Amino acid sequence: MVDCSGPASVVFDSSLTEYNFGPAHPMSPIRVDLTMRLARELGVLDGLEVVPAPVAANELIASVHTDGLIAAVTRMGQEGGEDPEHGLGSDDNPVFRDMHAAAAHVVGATVEACRQVLSGDSLHSASIVGGLHHAMADRSSGFCIYNDIAVGIQHLLDNGVERIAYVDVDVHHGDGVEKIFYDDPRVLTISLHETGQMLFPGTGFPQDHGGAGAEGTAVNVALPPGTADGGWLRAFHAVVPPLVRAFEPQVLVTQHGCDSHMEDPLAHLMLSVDGQRAAYLALHELAHEVCDGKWVVTGGGGYALVEVVPRAWTHLLAIVAGAPLDPATETPPAWRAYVEEALGRTPPHRLTDGRSAGYRDWADGYDPETWLDRAIMATRTEIFPLHGLDPYP
Repeated sequence: MVDCSGPASVVFDSSLTEYNFGPAHPMSPIRVDLTMRLARELGVLDGLEVVPAPVAANELIASVHTDGLIAAVTRMGQEGGEDPEHGLGSDDNPVFRDMHAAAAHVVGATVEACRQVLSGDSLHSASIVGGLHHAMADRSSGFCIYNDIAVGIQHLLDNGVERIAYVDVDVHHGDGVEKIFYDDPRVLTISLHETGQMLFPGTGFPQDHGGAGAEGTAVNVALPPGTADGGWLRAFHAVVPPLVRAFEPQVLVTQHGCDSHMEDPLAHLMLSVDGQRAAYLALHELAHEVCDGKWVVTGGGGYALVEVVPRAWTHLLAIVAGAPLDPATETPPAWRAYVEEALGRTPPHRLTDGRSAGYRDWADGYDPETWLDRAIMATRTEIFPLHGLDPYP
């Protein structure tokens, strides 16, 4: 573990929970509230500057999104209704009052995290409400009204950053970020996700490797359903560190959807909080190794609202702060009491699922009989030669 060698921050204020599709929607803002309460109770926020989140101006959002989408989101948030052309009014993206303001606030939070790192005010900065990676330039998609990550990356590029690596560990393919930067050789996008053969959005295969002049800068690892900690970490370490090192980014941007967990209701991977924590630690190490610690962190998916998200993201924030928590740490009684009283739910008592985060290193051999290893090799074979790397163990 590399010690944090500089200041760290989280961009947050409680009004960010106004990004709310309603009580029946899977992405309830209670997950963010519970995360911040747990992090505060455990002293994690003592190691982070809590920075207020500005609301992004339309001009900033328009650095990535079309005027038509911004106008539609603004209009639907006032008038209601449906706009299928822009992905609004569906079950995934139901319209809610003042939707534009709420979504622009999330964009502002992530851009502020990028600004924190770019300016040197923070070495690491987190926008835990961010990570809305499915939104396309011209339409909303998959619970994501605007793509805060893409606006943040564009902000970094517009302010002089020449190479950015983006790593997405959400269970769903990071299709919006990939698509927006598909033809831009300055941005390396890597997504590890359950295969699109089984899961929304149905994309993200190894042959999708970047547009003309940007070949090799879109990287997809399409994992088989049922992949657990050992297999997921095997895939991560076989693909992510070698490519990030070869790309030599100046800033690392990461998306930490925790819907890869075995208890998540919307997908089929089998990770534990312990495996997710191991991935966060590895990305922190990589940020220090490759880009002098410049690390922008976002949240993402995660729909086990009480059981998983608060624990996973509290571990994440602790790592951002440079003070990782012992997995055996108990959740504070006050936090458990709040969950029981406010939600009538039984909260977890420890930050661990009691699982090992061990894995078999790729250098120990490739097994073509397993779907997992074939998936890893497909990505390595497609992408590694484009970076001058040998795809074989």
